[in-house]
Amino acid sequence: MFAVLFEQTADGQRYIDWLLSGLGWTLALAFFGWWIAFALGIVVGIGRTVQNRAVAALARLYVEIFRNIPVLVQMFLWYFVLPEILPTTLGNAIKQIPPPWGSFFPALICLGLYTAARIAEQVRAGIEALPRGQAEAASALGLGGYLTYRHIIVPQALRLIVPSLTSEVMGIYKNTSVALTIGLMELTAQARQISEATFQTFTAFGAATLIYLALALIAYQGMALIDRAVRIPGTTRTEDDIAPNLAEEVQQAGSLPAGMEIAK
Repeated sequence: MFAVLFEQTADGQRYIDWLLSGLGWTLALAFFGWWIAFALGIVVGIGRTVQNRAVAALARLYVEIFRNIPVLVQMFLWYFVLPEILPTTLGNAIKQIPPPWGSFFPALICLGLYTAARIAEQVRAGIEALPRGQAEAASALGLGGYLTYRHIIVPQALRLIVPSLTSEVMGIYKNTSVALTIGLMELTAQARQISEATFQTFTAFGAATLIYLALALIAYQGMALIDRAVRIPGTTRTEDDIAPNLAEEVQQAGSLPAGMEIAK
């Protein structure tokens, strides 16, 4: 079924080379977009929980704007609208960026800011899940607000939200496919190009689907390893913790009848 991918194209390459090229752009876009989103999401998430109302309001405004506007609309705004509203010299300079960078950078900014809004809410939830005693104890030790967040609050909150961040990691890989609408030849765009060149639509998009599935599974396993490495002891019960406890409970339950007979 996938034999067509190994056929030679008009430019001397193979169709599978097109897919691998698209995979490279997908990975680059997702990787750099994730780190932009992660860094900005932490800052905005902290801003959602600070005492300063102006900062909290600005952080909430950012989240509401970027989280509630569809990512496709944001992609068009960054690519088509931004150069038109900037000063003419700067706008023309952006338009003259050679491909594929002229499409890559707007897509990178779009995915980074969109995903940052989602991560910010995860960070806020993680901070609010911590007991208030953590901040009170830090204050009693003489730590200021910055040091409390840096050394006490944020590290614990990030360890709590690793499972929920897994969906965001997998989501940014899938959202890279939206970049085809502004001309970036990422994985989905290359699959469509193969479909148009060979009329093998099922083969082209089937191969792309398998690659996306493999990326999602790798991301899931990677985040699971990180979760196990940084998990706060006592927050969840692992199988290794449950097994000894279960054996103890069974042993105690088995000893009850004997104890009752002695009591008689």
